[in-house]
Amino acid sequence: MSVVTLGAAAPRLSPEEITALGSNNGIKIKDNHVDDFARLLGALDQSVKDVLDGEDYYAKPDLDKYPRSDIVYIPDHPEQSDKGGWASKCTAKSTSPTSDLLKGRTVALKDNVALAGVRCTNGTAAVDWTPQMDATIATRIMDAGATITGKAACENGCMEGVSDTSLTGNVHNPYADNYSCGGSSSGSGRLVAVGSVDMAIGCDQGGSIRIPASMCGIVGLKPTWGLVPYTGIVSLECTIDHAGPMTKTVRDCALLLEAIAGSDGIDDRQPPYLPLGTLEYTKHLDTFLSSARDTSKPLEGVKVGILEEGFTIPNMDPNIHTLCSSAVDKLKDLGATVSKVSIPSHTNAAVVWMVSMANPGGKQGLLSDMSGRKQLYLTDRVVKSGRKLSQEAFDALGPGAQNLYIRHLYLDEKYGPELHAKVSNLLRKINDDYDHALKDIDVLVMPTLPSPPCKLFDEPSAHGPLERLSRNVGLVGNTAPFNSESHLCTDVYHLGTGHPALTIPVGFVPAQDDESIKLPAGLQIVGKKFADIECLKVGAAWERAYDWKTL
Repeated sequence: MSVVTLGAAAPRLSPEEITALGSNNGIKIKDNHVDDFARLLGALDQSVKDVLDGEDYYAKPDLDKYPRSDIVYIPDHPEQSDKGGWASKCTAKSTSPTSDLLKGRTVALKDNVALAGVRCTNGTAAVDWTPQMDATIATRIMDAGATITGKAACENGCMEGVSDTSLTGNVHNPYADNYSCGGSSSGSGRLVAVGSVDMAIGCDQGGSIRIPASMCGIVGLKPTWGLVPYTGIVSLECTIDHAGPMTKTVRDCALLLEAIAGSDGIDDRQPPYLPLGTLEYTKHLDTFLSSARDTSKPLEGVKVGILEEGFTIPNMDPNIHTLCSSAVDKLKDLGATVSKVSIPSHTNAAVVWMVSMANPGGKQGLLSDMSGRKQLYLTDRVVKSGRKLSQEAFDALGPGAQNLYIRHLYLDEKYGPELHAKVSNLLRKINDDYDHALKDIDVLVMPTLPSPPCKLFDEPSAHGPLERLSRNVGLVGNTAPFNSESHLCTDVYHLGTGHPALTIPVGFVPAQDDESIKLPAGLQIVGKKFADIECLKVGAAWERAYDWKTL
């Protein structure tokens, strides 16, 4: 490593510090080299202090153009929580929008998305953070004419699939109190479903948009990885981070996606450019729907593949299997050519995802260690996180985040980088298997989730991590695989990872513990990378033809 500065007046470390540094890390520094390194590190340390004492560099919002007011923190006003949906409320909009795309619409941001001056909890008390900047997508939403009306509650550390782990309290299913909304974008799902907002932003690393969307009976899209900038959003792990729309209808989903998609020149998850017309989702969808208006076969010519392994993942509820099979039959009625597709690697894909995320997820999601990435760093939050979790921070985490941290420590110590290298190669194989199948078809379909929403615990802290996490077993079997593929090639249409995956509501199923309670379930539609519009077209055709609430 090059030495840039080495002034004679630079401070030196003590010989004891150098010797201890080596021994603490299993190496012995030669006696006649100790003084050399004392001088080299002393000069380096001074340079580091100079850098840290200087100004940071990130854009603070123009509060005259993007004013915000009426900020209310729900822990201080629980009566305004909307049965757990809100983490905070506010009014934020642009005084001079650049378009009318979302004019008159209200939008909730998941509470891991930065909005300057509004506390961002990430669902946990482990880090107390009020951002000084706006996430790119927050600015884009306001520029499109929408009003941000608050932050939707999210699960603790964004690492839970059941909605009773957020520091703001339980989030109740819109169709049955005391049942889960799913997670981790639980509040986003509830607020859209009950009409408290028109649209919401969710974030998805293993299903956190699609799980609550399916459980709450709304539309949710995990876009192609890199399509939507993640700048200014608390990361879980860069290669699986996705932000996307959660809405009542597929067309609203297209509208919100169009408003937030496209490179911001900061986030290294994103390709530098996209083919012309890629982002015109509303235009393409409206053209499709208009041309299909006078036909009973709007999906004629569309090739749909039923992912066989997607119907046989662990814990598949027979009612969901039947409901989603019926929903696929309706795609046939709409003119689609439907055939069965087998991708054997899908069976184990969620397990590979689980193993792959422990090491990098622990560093990035819990310790804010984003080293090696080219993006905007949330420096004021990094300082608060530290190199290791304190006991206080660990205790403030939910069982999912605690489990991730313990796994991170265990796997890092026992297996080191060898494990991450192996699973990265396996993820690339899984990715290639999906790509191969999608060469001959337009979309894959399968149940979004294997089981209906579970019961919430009245006093979650009275239950141990095993009991709480057992409710999640198998939940991400069909969602996580489409977060975690690893693939990179020169064709920009395939740059990045993560196929687009849309969930649409297709009916109700009985709760597993009480058949008199009916809860929503979704069908997942997966497409080629950056062909998110094809998922939206299939979903919109189904949505227009059938009222899911009456099926």
